Order: sequence, then structure tokens, then C-alpha cells
Amino acid sequence: MKSPFLNIDLNDLGKGLILAVLTSVMTIVYTTVQAGSLVFDWKLVGTTALTSALGYLLKNLFTNSTGQTFKKEK
Repeated sequence: MKSPFLNIDLNDLGKGLILAVLTSVMTIVYTTVQAGSLVFDWKLVGTTALTSALGYLLKNLFTNSTGQTFKKEK
């Protein structure tokens, strides 16, 4: 069951963490391919991880248990 409207459960936090890690890895891969060498721009990686996790959690905060965004529970 999904979390109710305006609530976040541990499942949402776990998925947000996974999303943050995956987008950080993709950011490292992307910058490495662009630069042609292994480059770690920690500020970019951290910013990407934070914004992706917060975006996911905010989306889940405003989604009810049936998957409708900005709608209260029936």
C-alpha cells in the first residue's frame, strides 16, 4: 500500500535514497564521458543527489495512496 496524502513512510525514504544514489552515479558517468577522464565534481554530484531525492519525496508527499497527485484520500 502506498502512503496516504501528506505522509511519507520508510518505503518512500528508501526509494528516495536509491534515486539519489543512482542519479549521482549517472552524474559521475556523464561528466566523465564529457571530460574524457575520471572527474569527480563533488558539488555537482551532491547537488544532483539532493535535488533528485527531494523531488521524489515531494512528489510522494503530495500523492495519495491511489497514485493521484494533489488529491485527498477518498
